[in-house]
Amino acid sequence: MHPTATPPGRRRWRLTAIVGAAAALTAGLVAYGVSSASAATVDTSAWYVVVNHNSGKAMDVWQKSTADGGELRQYTRNDGTNQQFQFVDAGSGYYKLRNRNSGLVVAVPNSNDGVQVIQTAQSTDTRQDFTLKDSSGGYVRFLNRSSNKVLDMWDRSTADGGMVSQYADGDGTNQQWQLVKVGSGSTPTPTPTSGGTGTGLVGWATQNGGTTGGAGGTTVTVSTLADLTTQAASGTTETIRVNGNFSCSADVRLASNKTILGVGSGSGLTGCGFNLKSVRNVILRNLKISKVLAANGNGDAIHIEKSTNLWIDHNDLSSDTSHGTDYYDGLLDITHAADYITVSWNILHDHVKCSLVGHSDSNAADDTGHLRVTYHHNEFKNCAQRNPRVRFANPVHVFNNYYVDTQTFDYSYGIASTDGAGVVVEGNYFENISGPTHLGEGDSSAGSIVARNNYLTGSGAILTGGSVAGIPYAYTVDSASSVKSIVTGGAGTGKITT
Repeated sequence: MHPTATPPGRRRWRLTAIVGAAAALTAGLVAYGVSSASAATVDTSAWYVVVNHNSGKAMDVWQKSTADGGELRQYTRNDGTNQQFQFVDAGSGYYKLRNRNSGLVVAVPNSNDGVQVIQTAQSTDTRQDFTLKDSSGGYVRFLNRSSNKVLDMWDRSTADGGMVSQYADGDGTNQQWQLVKVGSGSTPTPTPTSGGTGTGLVGWATQNGGTTGGAGGTTVTVSTLADLTTQAASGTTETIRVNGNFSCSADVRLASNKTILGVGSGSGLTGCGFNLKSVRNVILRNLKISKVLAANGNGDAIHIEKSTNLWIDHNDLSSDTSHGTDYYDGLLDITHAADYITVSWNILHDHVKCSLVGHSDSNAADDTGHLRVTYHHNEFKNCAQRNPRVRFANPVHVFNNYYVDTQTFDYSYGIASTDGAGVVVEGNYFENISGPTHLGEGDSSAGSIVARNNYLTGSGAILTGGSVAGIPYAYTVDSASSVKSIVTGGAGTGKITT
């Protein structure tokens, strides 16, 4: 339940008093120009949550109102029906936005800058009609047919209860919205992100031109470490099928435009890992990688730096436990301005520091604006820390992962946001994790965490704070209480063949 709303009359009187000054400011913004109506499209059979780019919060019908004149505000996203909207075709590229809870549609009362947006009964009134205009990064703006102004978060508010208003189009982040599809048809329900064991690409790796690996190139099968090393380093676009598990003491280095695909459930590397440095468009799938201790001269199971558009999917990553537990390097570390990466359906297990995003507090100049990673449907089992630990990146998206500690680490935590990073923690399942989230870690200052719809059993509290940038891609979140069974049934090797 939201706190009590400010009386509508009082709020609108305040806006009228300041609208002249605000209009003058916006006129300066518009002088730079904005794009014309774009080709953004929507699914009229689906329901969407509409998330503001600046605040990271969802458009919401205040107090679940079902009355004409009910106010549109923003609130922490919970995917309730009062936060779900359907696009109703109004012709000529315009739509009405119908709220699922009330059945009423979004409308602007007049053409004034700063007026509060409300809901009303659907009619032919053009004050209910909006067209979509593209902004960068997958965001859109809602331009009203009658007022020729866009939906806006008043005063750039990042607070729960912040008012949805309209304003002259300046394409600011407070006027940019992300459309998150939460279902389809008349009775939408969440479904697994990729269906069953998850064979489709979702997340940051879909951005920046997408990630295809070796698609369109040749396919080769390698049965020795020497062959794998040669093919992986070649400049040829190709899919490399790895048949066997190879013992090694030096990392296998990859070139761009490669797909590395393990055959069966046990193919991969023991004693070393894959090194992805300054490459683009690489996919690693269905590989079993067991690395030796960093103290013995080796680093990560998968080491990524200065690389973009990577998909790490359906792998099994662990320490070589015959050498003990590694207290040093990670299983999957993403550093030095790497970007546009999806980590999905992997099992990371029996290790201490499992996945790091951003290697050092002193690397802000390199990393800020990069290190955008999606973690979804992974199992972090007996991974005491860093699942992930994030520096500088905003946003990192962590959804529908299963965290479990069967070794009762008294220092265990799941996700840490540090050094001004922003992390969305959504729909995850935490089992016996003493600290599901941390704000700051070690000597690193705090970042921000926005959390929603997670499931806890035998675990500590989820710590949150600050705001996080919006997520620019479409995705569907499984119910958090079902994540354990979904992930344990679908993650790891032996679940995919292509």
